[in-house]
Amino acid sequence: MAASSSSSVQAARKVLADRLREMCRDAGLEGKQLAAACGWHPSKVSRIATAKTSPSADDILAWCRACGAEEQAQDLIASLRAVEGMWIDWRRMERTGLKRAQEERLPLFKRTRWFRCYASWLVPGLLQTYGYTEDVLCAVQRRRVAIDDVADAVAVRMDRQRVLYEGQKRFAFMVEESVLYNAIGNVETQTEQLEHLLTIGALPNVSLGVIPAGTGRTRMPVEGFWIFDKAQVNVELVSGYLTLTQPSEVGAYADTFTMLAGLAVHGDKARGLITSAMASLR
Repeated sequence: MAASSSSSVQAARKVLADRLREMCRDAGLEGKQLAAACGWHPSKVSRIATAKTSPSADDILAWCRACGAEEQAQDLIASLRAVEGMWIDWRRMERTGLKRAQEERLPLFKRTRWFRCYASWLVPGLLQTYGYTEDVLCAVQRRRVAIDDVADAVAVRMDRQRVLYEGQKRFAFMVEESVLYNAIGNVETQTEQLEHLLTIGALPNVSLGVIPAGTGRTRMPVEGFWIFDKAQVNVELVSGYLTLTQPSEVGAYADTFTMLAGLAVHGDKARGLITSAMASLR
């Protein structure tokens, strides 16, 4: 698994390591004995037991066999998969194309009731027009995805936008003013996207804030992130996709969102900034 500085990821890795270490102790084995039984160098046992190295599924199976606890292997492998799912690099997530990556997020969007999103460089996916999404995903596909299934991926993202109109869901979007001027696609695409922001921003269950350029602030723009209810945060980094579930980290992003909301303008002032961006395209 790719290393991540997230305490959520590291905490989950430590829980798995602790379970393996306890199994070794319960079996009455020393680290060197376990290493010999598995055919490993003793340092490998030490790295796994201290969460410095993430084991593979085969490593877990060998460890369980050596401890006479093979019946616990599948449960531990499932825990490993959960840890791996917290941090996924883009190439791994998109190895079978962009469509599947879009589809895998749909259940999360369907079960969430309160969405908060901050965007520092692109219009959030739920607010994108077809043309804007197509241009964004085409750029992604050219840069890092061997399979060209952009049309199918765009269709999935467009279908996902139905959550904006379902049930009693609430949405709060916060974007930097620079996002309004991000030259994605041609003038027609940009104009259509800005008009769409005005339309969606008028929905009663949607709050759309724009952080004006030049606003006095003590913190620079951060990476874009989504907060799903109070349970989960997803962060899109240059290298991959991070999922955070530890309450302290979710709370930190919620606090950051609140701080950013205090810098933003809403209502008529936000619409004025969007309208000004549209006028600049003429």
